[in-house]
Amino acid sequence: MLKLAALGLTYIVYDRVTPNPRSEEVMAGAAVYHAEGCDVIIAVGGGSPIDCAKGIGIVSSNGRHILEFEGIDQIAVPMPPLICIPTTGGTSADVSQFAIITNVEQRNKIAIVSKAVIPDLSLIDPVTLLSMPPYLTACTALDAMTHGIEAFVSSANSPITDLHALEGIRLIASNLLETLQNPNDVELRTKIMQGSLHTGIAFSNASLGAAHAMAHSLGGYLDIAHGECNAVLLDHVVDFNFAAASARYRQIGEAMGLKLGKMPLKDQKADIMSRIQELRKAAQVNTGLEELGVSGADVPVLAGKAIKDICMVTNPRHPNQRDVEAVYEEAL
Repeated sequence: MLKLAALGLTYIVYDRVTPNPRSEEVMAGAAVYHAEGCDVIIAVGGGSPIDCAKGIGIVSSNGRHILEFEGIDQIAVPMPPLICIPTTGGTSADVSQFAIITNVEQRNKIAIVSKAVIPDLSLIDPVTLLSMPPYLTACTALDAMTHGIEAFVSSANSPITDLHALEGIRLIASNLLETLQNPNDVELRTKIMQGSLHTGIAFSNASLGAAHAMAHSLGGYLDIAHGECNAVLLDHVVDFNFAAASARYRQIGEAMGLKLGKMPLKDQKADIMSRIQELRKAAQVNTGLEELGVSGADVPVLAGKAIKDICMVTNPRHPNQRDVEAVYEEAL
């Protein structure tokens, strides 16, 4: 900011953003943007500040409430220029066409999907990750790995998204634990950031699946951190989906460093789930939803919201509400 001032550029800092950014925060930011006569948005931080910045841009150009833009390609007028400087290695909001905003009144999250929200410029510097505490490092990296896994088995995958998804999975699975042990190693941080970039490009074009649909429901209803939700849900969703995309999950397992050979499919699934659990536990991420404050009484409501999430459309297996409830129950 000192350099901006030295160049004679005026700026306004808007920092009223919480994890799981809320529609009220977006609308307040858009009001500040207009009142101050701003013409560019610079977002510094993790996925929450970046998604909030996207929302501010949408509202400032289109003059409507942010919750009216839920869905695909609902943005008629392009946003102001958006520059992103990500400081976490996992959300990939800095390269994606997604913005996720919380509707506090309805206790759910909406997904805004449009190429209009892809940032004009992202300055991706792994040095920004050095200040991340271990738990946040683990949760955001596991979120990034979930992006890659869900993009690879998505019904909207393509040869290009496959390349990015598998490389991102490989980079994260092979470097996360060492990064947690050596948090000041810039080379290791670089590999995690590159992994996040790859999986971000993959899911931005192939979309996601049940883990993210269910994580959005958890985050909106109970205000739980997104990375934690995905980390806890991922192996349970793999268990549910495996039969519908076993050949693709095999490639995922190999990208994670497993030697699956010609073992039976049930053993392949077990090894892949064990590898995910191993990464999660070694990273000391919570192992069950109950530890995050979820109770059995919450499950029907959570499943009802998740089944309607846009990410569920591209899940390789199409669940009904009871299926989703069962996955939540397994994750408790």
